[in-house]
Amino acid sequence: MNQAILDFLRQHAPFNQMESDHLNYLAAELVPHDYAQNRQLTGPEAGVAQQLFIIWQGEIRGLSADGERAEQLWELSPGELFPIGALLAGRPVRVRYLASQPSRCLQLPREAFETLRHLSAPFEDFCTRRMASLLDQTLQTIQQQSAHRITSDNRFNLKLSQISQRQPLTVAPDTPIQSALELMEQQHSSSVVTVNREGIATGLLSLHDLITRIILPKTDLQRPVGEIVTHGLITLTPDSRLYEAALLMARHAISHIPLLDSQQRLCGMVSERDLFTLQQVGIVHLSEAITRATTMAELSHIRAKMALLVEQMLAEGVAVEQLTSLISALNDRITHQLIELVQRDMNTDLPPFSWLSFGSEGRSEQTLVSDQDNGILFADSANNDAHRQRLLPFAKAVNQALDQCGFPLCKGNIMASNPDCCLSLGEWQQRFSRWIDQGTPQHLLQATIFFDMRRLYGEAEPVAQLRQFLLQKTANNSRFRQQMAALAMSHRPPLGVIRDFVLSGQRDAHPHTLDLKTQGVTPFVDCARIYTLAHALDETGTATRLRALAQAGQLRESDVNAWCDSYHFIQLLRLQLNQRQLEQGEEASNYLNPDHLNELERRILKEAFRQARKLQSKLALDYQL
Repeated sequence: MNQAILDFLRQHAPFNQMESDHLNYLAAELVPHDYAQNRQLTGPEAGVAQQLFIIWQGEIRGLSADGERAEQLWELSPGELFPIGALLAGRPVRVRYLASQPSRCLQLPREAFETLRHLSAPFEDFCTRRMASLLDQTLQTIQQQSAHRITSDNRFNLKLSQISQRQPLTVAPDTPIQSALELMEQQHSSSVVTVNREGIATGLLSLHDLITRIILPKTDLQRPVGEIVTHGLITLTPDSRLYEAALLMARHAISHIPLLDSQQRLCGMVSERDLFTLQQVGIVHLSEAITRATTMAELSHIRAKMALLVEQMLAEGVAVEQLTSLISALNDRITHQLIELVQRDMNTDLPPFSWLSFGSEGRSEQTLVSDQDNGILFADSANNDAHRQRLLPFAKAVNQALDQCGFPLCKGNIMASNPDCCLSLGEWQQRFSRWIDQGTPQHLLQATIFFDMRRLYGEAEPVAQLRQFLLQKTANNSRFRQQMAALAMSHRPPLGVIRDFVLSGQRDAHPHTLDLKTQGVTPFVDCARIYTLAHALDETGTATRLRALAQAGQLRESDVNAWCDSYHFIQLLRLQLNQRQLEQGEEASNYLNPDHLNELERRILKEAFRQARKLQSKLALDYQL
């Protein structure tokens, strides 16, 4: 019997990571039990959990402990184990576990469970970091798969101290500009940093600044260099990773990042040249190419290279959160450059405006498939309609240019070329007020992505004013938030009653698939949005929203960690799916056939959907739905 148990355990996580001695101890302590169909294994009434169950054969379902209104929450398959949370916390389980069919479980007494935790690091890691531990295993597999296609030496995870080989050139802020330039020439340096008497960096001048700050304005070279340097420096530490520097350079269109030590003193410099020499596709290279592009065709060609960049970064172990942020940052740069090119080609004076992004772009969570969700905000005037009529042709040209570059037009017409999305500050405030104070469920269904707004181009202050107005309105309107919470329940994770997943039907446009966006990502996005609006937290990203809520004491950190891990795993599956589709010449979509997943990926996806249900259940409880 022991050998059969060992053979079974070695097929499943976390047991496949454990040492032989520890696995033998576990097998010796396990006791098999058989359960008839519909037999209950345990429930809240059993008191503090005393057994770990490992499913050997059959299926076990979890039902809410709600009497006649009991709802099936999930179904567990062979290799899965429960109730870890109750055992760790020393509490009763919160759901009832029933056998969906004749089943056999291996049961481990609580005392042996605790002993095994102390003996085996992989088992302890799995118990305390369940979702993260499973993710670690599958990410290793994905990294290996991607590395088969491209050569990788983990460059994106290098510490910046490993690539910053020379001390940055520094001068005092009162040094004459000419002297600073002569030093740059002598030292063959592309930048110079001004530092005060305490060694604190106060500004930076790079070769990129010479034309705009010295040559064209005919600046007096005897003036202090401190008058023309860039202030408000974007910095990192020597222990920061290469991908962090690349992301900041792409996001802010900068070429140098000073490195500061723990005392905030300058200790190094990383330039785009440092990063470029280490890359195959090149984040900075792409960002530079975007900035230099003078035609739509060039930008479209650059956009097409992003799939290869994603493949390379997955192979080098870059986390999904950083990867989607990077994709969004590069897409921001493309949009920024397109706006500049359209303004150049139209050669028309436009009123001051801000270009807004909504939805996944507003949250900086884009994958390789993203349509347009954008708008325009301009200053209030005596004749808003006149300003709008001047801006709409420009907005239409930008929307069409984005479409040509691989960002499809929004089917819901949430685009700046729509007069309803090209509004003054006051008009935007009125529109949000109608949604918040009087909106119907249908209006709110169409409006949710507007609440993920951020500025992409143009003036920052009007957008900040609108966001503050929005946060104050939503925090003070519980009726609105309850309506939003009710809508969030409409996108349920596709966990099945009989099978592990509920799939689309054969007559659907995408038969036998899961919609990773609507059924997987959206529940996390919607719940995180509602909670941050309730507490007036000015965050837009889903994971950053959840973490801010934990920091504010509104959500438990352990829950937030599991929700973030689950959300990012679904995003990872979307990226992989899009890559496969593009490689095969197919139209990229969010529809996944789960038969294409391996056993571990399938198991993690089930757990991710369970975590989505758990978050929705908390929202329903908090809003009494």
